[in-house]
Amino acid sequence: MIKHLVAPLVFTSLILTGCQSPQGKFTPEQVAAMQSYGFTESAGDWSLGLSDAILFAKNDYKLLPESQQQIQTMAAKLASTGLTHARMDGHTDNYGEDSYNEGLSLKRANVVADAWAMGGQIPRSNLTTQGLGKNIP
Repeated sequence: MIKHLVAPLVFTSLILTGCQSPQGKFTPEQVAAMQSYGFTESAGDWSLGLSDAILFAKNDYKLLPESQQQIQTMAAKLASTGLTHARMDGHTDNYGEDSYNEGLSLKRANVVADAWAMGGQIPRSNLTTQGLGKNIP
């Protein structure tokens, strides 16, 4: 299985905010689609930690082919419900220099966002990214 390829594992999290519809509400179809992928709701935002689904080799930001396909499939499904804006947070492990990990985590978030835009057939400008480095490994 992929998750046994690299230790420690690194991940990207995905945040979907309530700007998709009036008053920050999601439709029942959108909620069902998010829940089907394991998203959880907190204070009006829906998030998904992808530590088991999105893997990068140590010190790398290139997605494994399986991860690329998973992201694109998820993005297509969620975009089909009208979810066309999201934020990707990139992370790293807690080893190494802060500046290196901050740069690497941003590259990872950007690669996930690129795959998401392609899979969901949405403008890349609809997706924001941030690198959290090793602050939240």
